[in-house]
Amino acid sequence: MDMEEKLSFASDYTRTAHPKVMEALASTMGKDFPGYGDDPLCKRAADKIRLDSGCPDAEVKFLEGGTQTNALAIGMMLSPSEGVIAPSSGHIGVHEAGAIEALGHKVLSLPSHEGKLDADEVKSYLETFHADANREHMVLPAMVYVTQPTEYGTLYSKDELLALRGVCDSFGIPLYMDGARLCYALASEKDLTLKDYASACDAFYIGGTKCGAMMGEALVFPRIKIRRLTSMIKQSGGLLAKGWILGAQFDALFTDSLYLECGKRGVETAMALKEVMKRKGYRMLLDSPTNQQFFILDNATMEDLGKKVNFEFWEKCDESHTVVRFTTSWATDMDDIRRLEGVL
Repeated sequence: MDMEEKLSFASDYTRTAHPKVMEALASTMGKDFPGYGDDPLCKRAADKIRLDSGCPDAEVKFLEGGTQTNALAIGMMLSPSEGVIAPSSGHIGVHEAGAIEALGHKVLSLPSHEGKLDADEVKSYLETFHADANREHMVLPAMVYVTQPTEYGTLYSKDELLALRGVCDSFGIPLYMDGARLCYALASEKDLTLKDYASACDAFYIGGTKCGAMMGEALVFPRIKIRRLTSMIKQSGGLLAKGWILGAQFDALFTDSLYLECGKRGVETAMALKEVMKRKGYRMLLDSPTNQQFFILDNATMEDLGKKVNFEFWEKCDESHTVVRFTTSWATDMDDIRRLEGVL
């Protein structure tokens, strides 16, 4: 196979955008719009998100990428000398090149349980900190960060999320959720809706880049009002002059449940991929219910399979085995899974 013909399960942002999103972008051709998100498309998309979130007064802002969104949201909600609690596998501490630390806020890592924080461990950490006589000389843990789905494709249940919410309430700190792949969580977890996330979190973002958009994320503050929010986005370099490019995409994604449909396609094909791999004798690292699937391959098999299929190295298992990640998306179809089975 030529490189162009290799099957791709490397990530969920390797395809341009859903056709309906592309149509929405094309519909803006030849039209004039106000800049910086003050346009009818952004306003309409924000209203749709408020409706689906059950938060009519929510602040909704559209940004270009996930790292930018995380850094902006966390930076706005923390004061100097304050840090953010995250699992050791958390994206902000592992794959964002120190973006949070570059703003002067330490990422305070706690154990990761298949990508998740444990509420009791968070509570114990906070209690220990506040009981320390030297705490004035230490970074104050002033926020809790979670991802849904996690970096391992796992999901917080409603009970787990509410338990973290309760801990945050006890210590008067916000709960922030990174929703880079939120459409796949919504398609997988039947007891959590967008309204549930808006109710549990002080801020969260709805991922577009990995969920059918060409680019873009929707940052939502369900209740918190950030002073001079637009000015702060501008100062960070995140205020897109042609903001309607983001608004048009989210307007399309939140029309006729397209966002959820994108998630369903990714999850359905991931479950089919999982069954094919299991049937062929490949060992799973864990049982993920979303579009990220992790397998343990011996190094020789990994090298041979990599000649025909694009997937992602994740971590070393031992000297002769490696954990790899296969990712489906809104663009994956069952023919891709059949082709993979043929390769295997």
